[in-house]
Amino acid sequence: MPAPNAWVLTEGHAGMESQAVGLAEALGLTPEPRRLRARLPWDWLPGRLWPVPLMGVTTEQGPLAPPWPGVAISCGNVSAPVCAALRRRGVKAVHVQHPKMDPAAFDAVVAAVHDGITGPNVIVTRNALHRATPERLAAARAEWMPRFAHLPRPLVAVLVGGTNGRFRLDGEVGADVAERLAGMMERDKVGLYVTPSRRTGEDAKRALADRLVPLGAEIWDMQGENPYFGLLACADAIVVTCDSVSMMSEAVASSVPVFILDLPGKSRRIGEFIDMLVRDGRVRRFDGRLETWPVTPLDDTPAAAAEVKRRLGL
Repeated sequence: MPAPNAWVLTEGHAGMESQAVGLAEALGLTPEPRRLRARLPWDWLPGRLWPVPLMGVTTEQGPLAPPWPGVAISCGNVSAPVCAALRRRGVKAVHVQHPKMDPAAFDAVVAAVHDGITGPNVIVTRNALHRATPERLAAARAEWMPRFAHLPRPLVAVLVGGTNGRFRLDGEVGADVAERLAGMMERDKVGLYVTPSRRTGEDAKRALADRLVPLGAEIWDMQGENPYFGLLACADAIVVTCDSVSMMSEAVASSVPVFILDLPGKSRRIGEFIDMLVRDGRVRRFDGRLETWPVTPLDDTPAAAAEVKRRLGL
């Protein structure tokens, strides 16, 4: 029998969608993304103040309309009131991250400890939810290990984010990042594979390529199959930029050492998350050298999904 469907409600940001999809998959549901866009004049107000949230948004499929799903999983400020509105129509509703509204409007809220929210129906995790399950990584390892066979070992995967409201990764910063990675290649004789994200600017990608490709590094050109899960599964170490809790959470779900690459900027919430990972010995700050130490994968997604399933009676 096919798995029951679940609407995944986000604004289309990759990090948010991956968290909600990861939860849906862990619940044994089939995720159906609904990427929300607020309509005028609704987007002038915070979503929690919308009088009729379902009328305030549209999607790539058109307006939200019946038949409603059995479960809705939201992530993001726009999606939260929409998910709560679906609950009032009999849909089981779960929000991921801090909803910026009363958690009692949902059947369950799953939030990381650095989100700073508690309550009777709040499930607190150490890291963000994600899709980097042991089964997915094992399949990726079998598929991608031969594709990486030509690269020197130890192989270091570099997961690159981009400029957002808290951190900066432009051409100048990209050149600095490239220089630090080049130093590791030259001193520690590592192989390097860099995978940018949709948020990585062209100037930053160009700076990375200009410095690292002549040294033998490979950089994904954003064409064809994404090597992301293959790198999580096959690398001997991972370097990840500090701008994305989602990418850092996926990296620490691997079984290899993880280094956090600092960017100019500041976020109290993300800073607390990184400090926790450092205290627990799961990550270290990247200082331009490869180190090794014993690690254990950190992944709270299965436990969170089990608790959501219990509360929703799935």
